[in-house]
Amino acid sequence: MSKKSAKIAELVAGLQGGRFDARYLGYFACFNQQLFFEAHDVLEELWLAQGKSGPDHAFHKGLIQLAGAFVHLQKQRLRPAVALFDLADANLRRYPAAHAGLDLAAVLALVADWRARVVDHGFEVNPLRPEAPPELALPAA
Repeated sequence: MSKKSAKIAELVAGLQGGRFDARYLGYFACFNQQLFFEAHDVLEELWLAQGKSGPDHAFHKGLIQLAGAFVHLQKQRLRPAVALFDLADANLRRYPAAHAGLDLAAVLALVADWRARVVDHGFEVNPLRPEAPPELALPAA
């Protein structure tokens, strides 16, 4: 087991045995703790395991891109963040408003809101603040 896989196993410990894959749930747990890089890694492991032909390939890719956008915001890279918000939006729009227990309409609204926060200020102001982070609702069981 690689160091990355061991860390992911640790992050998703306790999330096993439910309706959803622990790595999918781990994504939301990490994201909502502002651990965006870890959220990306956790879901990427599931995404890679499912392969490009899986029905949720673009869905998981969009969520990974969403976490990546916030990694860029954490690193003060506003233009790359917006580029990933755009990619996430394009991938997530391929799915219905409710998918995999997730209110995807709410996720798309979050993407649009955070993208606008950057663009509307001419890429001059980083809207990401620890006291007012983005949050994703957990998938409904």
